[in-house]
Amino acid sequence: MLLGHELRKRREQRGITREDAGNRIRASASKISRMELGRVGFKLRDIEDLLKMYGVSDRKTIKELLEVARESNKPGWWKEYGDSLHKWFIRYVGFEEAADHIRIYESQFVPGLLQTEEYAREIISGGVETDMVTEQRIEARLRRQKRVENDTNMRMWVILDEAAVRRPIGVISRGPEIMRRQIEHLIHLSSCHDNITLQIIPFSVGAHAAEAGSFTLLRYSEFELADMVYLEQLHDGELIDRRNVVEAYTKAMTRLSVAAATPDETLDMLKEILEDLK
Repeated sequence: MLLGHELRKRREQRGITREDAGNRIRASASKISRMELGRVGFKLRDIEDLLKMYGVSDRKTIKELLEVARESNKPGWWKEYGDSLHKWFIRYVGFEEAADHIRIYESQFVPGLLQTEEYAREIISGGVETDMVTEQRIEARLRRQKRVENDTNMRMWVILDEAAVRRPIGVISRGPEIMRRQIEHLIHLSSCHDNITLQIIPFSVGAHAAEAGSFTLLRYSEFELADMVYLEQLHDGELIDRRNVVEAYTKAMTRLSVAAATPDETLDMLKEILEDLK
C-alpha cells in the first residue's frame, strides 16, 4: 500500500497514464491500478523500470523504494482481518505500521493505540454483547498496540482534549473501574515509555487550533516518502499527502502542543483524574 501510493504519486507528477506505465512493464493499465492500490505483489524489476520511467534517478531513493517493495511482498498481519475491518481502515493500518513518527490529536476518546482492552471493547461494541466480527476488530486493535509497547524506534506524540480522558466509558456496565484502569494505563505509558509523549489540553484553554476534530499525522523518516494526514469519519477514512493540507495540520499540531499542558503537567492531571475516580 505504501509503495503503491508512492508509485501513483510519482506517475501523476510526470503526467504518465496507467496505459503508458503498463506498456513499460509489459502489463495492462488495470495491473498498474492494482499495484497502486496494493492489491498485487511487486516484481522488483517492474518497480525499478517504473521508477526510471517516472524520472527517479537517485540510486539511494531507488534502493529504499525497492526495499519497501520487498517488505510489501510480505503478508501484513492486518490482512488476516480483511473480513472484519473496513477496506479503508485496512489501508490505513498498512501506512500506520510503516510510519516511524505518529502524531495524534484526539478530541473524543483515548486513541486506539493507547486503549486498554476493556476500554477498546466498550468503544467497539458500544456496550452490547459482541459477535465474531466485533471480537476480531478488538483483537486487531490490540495487535496494532504491540508496536507502541515494543518498537522503541517508533516515536509517538499524542495530544488529547481533556474531554477524551474525562468522558466516562463503560459506566453503565462496569462502573468507573474501566476508566480507572484506562487512566492508570496512560500514566504508565507516559511514565515508562520514552518514545511516547502525551499532552492534555485543559478545558480552561477554551477554543484551540483543532476545532474541526481529530486527526493523525504519519511520517516516514527512513524513506523518501511524504508525510500524510489521516482523517476518519463515521463510515470512511481518508489518507491525504497533499503538501498544503499536511502543512496545515502540522501547524495545527504545533499550536496544540503550545496550548496543551506540558508532559509533566499532563502526568499530574492524569493522577488527579485517577484520584477523582476512586
